[in-house]
Amino acid sequence: MIRQKTLKTMVRATGVGLHGGKRVEMCLRPAAPDTGIVFRRVDMDPPVDMPADPYAVVDTRLCSGLQKGDAKVRTVEHIMSALSALGVDNCYVEIDAPEIPILDGSAAPFVFLLNSAGFELQDAPRRFLRVKKAVEFVEGDKFVRLLPHDGFKLTFSIHFNHPAIDSTATEVTIDFSKQNYVRDVARARTFGFVQELEMMYNMGLAQGGSLDNAIVLDEYRVLNADGLRYADEFVKHKVLDAVGDLYLCRYPLLAHYVAHKSGHALNNQLLRVLLEDKEAWEIVTFEDDAVLPEPLRGQLAMQLQMAV
Repeated sequence: MIRQKTLKTMVRATGVGLHGGKRVEMCLRPAAPDTGIVFRRVDMDPPVDMPADPYAVVDTRLCSGLQKGDAKVRTVEHIMSALSALGVDNCYVEIDAPEIPILDGSAAPFVFLLNSAGFELQDAPRRFLRVKKAVEFVEGDKFVRLLPHDGFKLTFSIHFNHPAIDSTATEVTIDFSKQNYVRDVARARTFGFVQELEMMYNMGLAQGGSLDNAIVLDEYRVLNADGLRYADEFVKHKVLDAVGDLYLCRYPLLAHYVAHKSGHALNNQLLRVLLEDKEAWEIVTFEDDAVLPEPLRGQLAMQLQMAV
């Protein structure tokens, strides 16, 4: 049986929020089977729990942000991406501010934290959301699709009309039955443009952004002294975000995600289109390891390699 997984022990980190710019203390805690991923605002009285849920997403301006009543938590996509890739089903993410810390702008620090906590299998079957038929969401020249697939694979293409971005590979396919998320995706950082900073500041965004937690570009080039971590870092960060956004559906997906010029808003709309079509998906478990589809078998083996 493929069993659910949580953390072995709690682990803490401190950083700043990318958009709010405020100091954030975060604690990741184990959770019981079938809890899911739950964000908890411990600075509120009483504390407010916000389970991962695509219908709780109310802010998609340069991040995915959840809200429940007066409680908000922004920029959940990077930690959700790491939790998804490492196969963590149940976890409390406690924070004392309205945003997850940005750390270095990628998912790599969250991978480190999760591996530091360790993992524990639980006596409950892991539930997967299997896509049974194609669904899509289209907005102008942008689109996102989910296609049936027996594992989890993402194909993403971008177009920014910027010399530094267009000189890199702008399309990538990541198949998690064959590729290592930690090695191939996790270190890709968020990115932004100097010419948009004033507008973002006026919108209350990017208050905590810096060269330490983002790739920053002027009209022609990357300004970070250390350059890029991957030759295709820009499109790989879009894949990283998509993995996190899609995990807000609560269950790991068995699907092929295909996107062009997508972002947090379209990813969220895609999940809503999927969930509202009851014929397009089903929840499945695997009680007998002998009948695992090969792509999923490879994906689970890859997760074991990453959980060190």
